[in-house]
Amino acid sequence: MVTEVVAALVWRDDKFMICQRPAHKARGLLWEFVGGKVEPGETKEQALIRECREELAVTISVGDVFMDVTHEYPDLTVHLTLFNATIFEGEPQKLEHNDIKWITPSEIPDYEFCPADVEILEKIIERKD
Repeated sequence: MVTEVVAALVWRDDKFMICQRPAHKARGLLWEFVGGKVEPGETKEQALIRECREELAVTISVGDVFMDVTHEYPDLTVHLTLFNATIFEGEPQKLEHNDIKWITPSEIPDYEFCPADVEILEKIIERKD
């Protein structure tokens, strides 16, 4: 059973947004891209718009797919689709996350990310060099 998950790669100037998972959740306090599970009957784009509204109180415009990866955690397997996205309404708020940061690709090694994001982060570093 593979869980469909979507996430947003949001850039502001030369930095992109990362969010720290709440301590009480699986993979607590690790960093990730904003997003979540695709609910039955939703498109991936609809799920991402809903998740950004629920988690950050922002409205986003979903662009093309930056990358997708499948990762097996001990408790579940996720198929993660990362979309390029733009915030067009609101300022990100910590409704669910422990913290929100805007970082440059060179700052990626300073943060501990969810394992599913590692391949994506490598691609972001390659693109920006």
